[in-house]
Amino acid sequence: MTFLWMLLIGLVVGVVAKFLTPGRDPGGCLVTMLLGVVGSMLAGFLGRSAGWYTEGQPVGFIASVGGAILILLVFRLIKGRS
Repeated sequence: MTFLWMLLIGLVVGVVAKFLTPGRDPGGCLVTMLLGVVGSMLAGFLGRSAGWYTEGQPVGFIASVGGAILILLVFRLIKGRS
């Protein structure tokens, strides 16, 4: 059940990140969900490295969106070159 909740939150985070980032985005619903989940994981990793979060503490929604935007920009750079 936790995995399904993570995917649902990832979808919401990915959609918010796509709305906040101007331009055309490659990919559909699955890519949006993956961007959200990976962005949230990236924000958690960076937050723990910076000392903002402790191990096991959930990442905030704004940090997750920020991580998803970063992943989306990197994804656009990679996808645009190929």
